[in-house]
Amino acid sequence: MELAQRCLDGDQSALREFVESFQQQVFALCLKMLRHRQDAEDTAQESLLRAVRYLKSWDPNQPLTPWVLKIAANRCRTALGKRNRTPIPTPVLTDAVADSPPAPLGLGEELQIAIDQLAPNQRTCFVLYYHQELSITEIAGIMDVPEGTIKTWLHRSRKVLAQRLTERGLSPG
Repeated sequence: MELAQRCLDGDQSALREFVESFQQQVFALCLKMLRHRQDAEDTAQESLLRAVRYLKSWDPNQPLTPWVLKIAANRCRTALGKRNRTPIPTPVLTDAVADSPPAPLGLGEELQIAIDQLAPNQRTCFVLYYHQELSITEIAGIMDVPEGTIKTWLHRSRKVLAQRLTERGLSPG
């Protein structure tokens, strides 16, 4: 809270400290949600700039970290929406490449593929809960939905992940 007030007072060292204190968490969230390093770097930077710009609208009675992560999650959802509207050129495969069997993937890679296929809200919820280790209450605040919805999304995402891993011949648990 003191750091936020120093930022609001225009203290340049406090602004640097603010960015440095949230940089890793915001980048990690963006990378998990966007699955593309350059997009994650750009979105994390944009998120931190927005957090600094709109710090005056932050409620000092609320924790600062979920507020900053909410901005990042919203920026990621916007980036994903733009990405989904952009057509992706399909590469032409040669017969030699098309005939070779795919290399087996490890459990971590299979899990990440399954996470990437979750519905956007479920994926965001899953990442915030399991990767950012936020509470259900914090996630509900970040995503602007009731806690019961977060619990439902977590339950459904775990169920979908287990099903997809089982379909791929892996035992989820």
